[in-house]
Amino acid sequence: MIPRYTKPEMAAIWSDENRFKKMLNVEIFAAEAMSELGTVPEKAVETIKKKAKINVERINEIELTVKHDVISFLTAVVETTGPAGRFLHLGMTSSDVLDTATGAQLKQAAGLLIDETKKLAVIISGLAKKYKMTPVMGRTHGVHAEPMTFGLKVASWYCEIIRSLDRLNFALETVSYGKISGAVGTMAHLDPKVEKYVCKKMGLKPETVSTQIIPRDRHSIYFSTLAHLGSALERIATEIRHLQKTEVVEAEEPFIKGQKGSSAMPHKRNPIISENICGLARLLRGYAATAMENIALWHERDISHSSTERIMLPDASIISHYMLIRMQTLLSGLNVYPENMQANMDKTKDVIFSGTLLLSLVDKGMSREDA
Repeated sequence: MIPRYTKPEMAAIWSDENRFKKMLNVEIFAAEAMSELGTVPEKAVETIKKKAKINVERINEIELTVKHDVISFLTAVVETTGPAGRFLHLGMTSSDVLDTATGAQLKQAAGLLIDETKKLAVIISGLAKKYKMTPVMGRTHGVHAEPMTFGLKVASWYCEIIRSLDRLNFALETVSYGKISGAVGTMAHLDPKVEKYVCKKMGLKPETVSTQIIPRDRHSIYFSTLAHLGSALERIATEIRHLQKTEVVEAEEPFIKGQKGSSAMPHKRNPIISENICGLARLLRGYAATAMENIALWHERDISHSSTERIMLPDASIISHYMLIRMQTLLSGLNVYPENMQANMDKTKDVIFSGTLLLSLVDKGMSREDA
């Protein structure tokens, strides 16, 4: 993702350094497990743990020749370990390393998103309580309907964010899986105890039945959840955009000293945070659709999913994190104008109470049609 929409906490999770570090952990834990089973010398494992280093530049340099990311990674690591490195990756396939490392990254990313969503929920809850008695015009189809309170409007946002939080927790559980089952998932050259050991060390669960990869329906849940979250944030942002219209001005984004709204019209104060969130939500929905396409692969695996995931996994996570922080900033500094809310209600006089009058007339005996 471009730096403009990237925060350091999430960027660190999806950095090459973190990815290769987790891949190395998978390899080391697998060697440890095999050592306990007596298939790898304990001394070799100790040497690997002591000497193994990650050099991203060297890995990338090797890949220019071999055209394979995991082979490049292993070659670079073995250069640092010496002969002991021959005990790495025994009986394993590339996806054992990649998918298990990705599961750990996804667990980290989902955890960070959960933390930021909780912070946002606290902010929204505070707004709902603050304005629980502030009357505002309820609108349907963009037209004045009946009075409500601004706090009630905000409470609806809160409930939706809590549902997003529930979905994020479910997504975290769904993606927190690894696999060390070999080329087509048969464990032909592996003891199942290796998978259990590695996954436990990585903070993951072993995939129930894997192919060469972890089935991509798990990943699709993660992307779908981010799309839901993005749409929930977009709903709030869309409302604020409407409320900030010149002819409405019931609420307004924070506008800091020195901020400019237009190069041509100096008077402008535009809802740029909300518009930014609305645009990024579209990307998240697009990623969710692509994630669905990645579920159906050929037989036990092809790599048609790989190219999309290299982009989508970091980008969707980084965008979602950025949107949450932007919304926190927006709502923490939201300007609310109760006097304008009252003035807008007054514009339609007492017509907004037509529903109450209708019920009163029916109660007195008039037909609903005549009333």
